[in-house]
Amino acid sequence: MADVNRGNRPLSPHLQVYRLPLVSNISIMTRITGVGLIVGLVLVVWWFVAGAYSPAYFASADWLLTTWFGYLVLIGSLWALWFHFCNGIRHFAFDFGKGMELESVARSNWYVIGGSVVLTVLTLLLV
Repeated sequence: MADVNRGNRPLSPHLQVYRLPLVSNISIMTRITGVGLIVGLVLVVWWFVAGAYSPAYFASADWLLTTWFGYLVLIGSLWALWFHFCNGIRHFAFDFGKGMELESVARSNWYVIGGSVVLTVLTLLLV
């Protein structure tokens, strides 16, 4: 028997209807930061290669990295590195079966976020 009201509702749920839990957002952010680390790595390697190539080429690379956009990319890469590191430690504990209870996972989500921010700020203050 055909459903007459089928046109009045969505066919399937999607991200505009549901809010993902924090653990899903952390998982997605770990993948994004892993790929995003490549951007910072390419810029730093380019800076080193430019320094070895010629003073003029180094001046242009150094100019880009010392602009507000360059600092923003490098600070974002630094946060991505610490975020990826903190979540990697959490998953290392998961590999041993530790912290797999729902309340422990929910708490460790916030530890990853807070730890990455604190470690980023400490790195910026110490360097």
